[in-house]
Amino acid sequence: MPTKPLFTFVKFTLFSFVNMEYNELEDWFSDIVYSDVKFGKITGRYVTNRDVDLFKDRLSEKLNTEVIGESVESKPIHSFKIGSGKIKILAWSQMHGNESTTTKAVFDLFNAFVNNSQDPLIKNILDHCTLHVIPVLNPDGADAYTRVNANSVDLNRDLQKLSQPESRVLKQVYRDFKPDFCLNLHDQRTIFSAGNKQSCASLSFLTPSSDDERSVNDFRKISMGLIAGMVKDLNEQLSEQIGRYDDGFNINCAGDTFQSMSTPTILFEAGHVAGDYEREETRKYVFRALISCIYRISLNYDLSKDYEGYFEIPENQKLYNDIIIRRAKLGGEIKDISLQFKEVLKNGKIIFQPVVEKIASQISNFAHWEIQAEENPVQIPGEPAIIENVVVNKIFLKNELLMLKS
Repeated sequence: MPTKPLFTFVKFTLFSFVNMEYNELEDWFSDIVYSDVKFGKITGRYVTNRDVDLFKDRLSEKLNTEVIGESVESKPIHSFKIGSGKIKILAWSQMHGNESTTTKAVFDLFNAFVNNSQDPLIKNILDHCTLHVIPVLNPDGADAYTRVNANSVDLNRDLQKLSQPESRVLKQVYRDFKPDFCLNLHDQRTIFSAGNKQSCASLSFLTPSSDDERSVNDFRKISMGLIAGMVKDLNEQLSEQIGRYDDGFNINCAGDTFQSMSTPTILFEAGHVAGDYEREETRKYVFRALISCIYRISLNYDLSKDYEGYFEIPENQKLYNDIIIRRAKLGGEIKDISLQFKEVLKNGKIIFQPVVEKIASQISNFAHWEIQAEENPVQIPGEPAIIENVVVNKIFLKNELLMLKS
């Protein structure tokens, strides 16, 4: 682990100043360091309360954990707390039950914190911040691997009605904890590009709006500056693979609600890295983004001064498919075929089923996997034709059987 001093920390009344000897995050962005802190007992896309229990059991003596409420189906909602500082950070993951990458990164983050508490960077964070994290807000949705909860409600559209017990738990924690910052942790689909070009969005961020006018007030400037700083820290590793979401206002969403209550809020979206459908590589980058974010918060300087850099981050576009078969011969015509993986829970694992999304003379999207048919016939074994909205696990192309796997 990192051992050499990273900085001299001098605390003043209004700001904190750092005398840096070198990039203080350099060691923590190392693959070697990450392999040490990654909580490798938990992998893959299917993450539930069983994994929370496993994590707690391994670190029970070092973690401040509690049950803060129950789901519709009476499953416990857990929280972790760490740190003793005055700056309070509230984070929650798996508000959507099938969005688990950020939960894995939270396990890695807390594993790093509890096992490296005397590392200079970690010590600075824990001395100046208190983190309250809900790793799985929607345990019923996590079990069923669905976006919604057991009542088929999207919790991220329920922060005004508070019709669901999970939403009420989050709002009550917010009221009791009174955070200075909120981190809303999610996954995004593989369809997003970072801007209008062939550049997959591996991470995306958003500072939600606080009103219909999308006003850039002092609180949004703080979260904008924080995002701009994270992107700067991560740029070398994810060059042109970081996007930002449209900031259309919806007061029913968690981020918009808390931003409207004058709490700087950041939406994290874990995206796709080439070939990484289990999102183990993405998990690493989310961990690094969290380290960057929380460390910048811990320095307690004027985060808003860099807010204009936020607008330089390219807006996400929906320009990707998982698979595109180019120039296939179908019934005497030359067509492109796009397929998108459908995630299906089967025997405790997530299966990726390729589903035909579109058949057209030309598909302008980019693809994570392109297959060049070169005007040869494409067939599904045992089926008369390829049509939209059907599962296609394998095809015949050039007299060869090709498996369409993630």
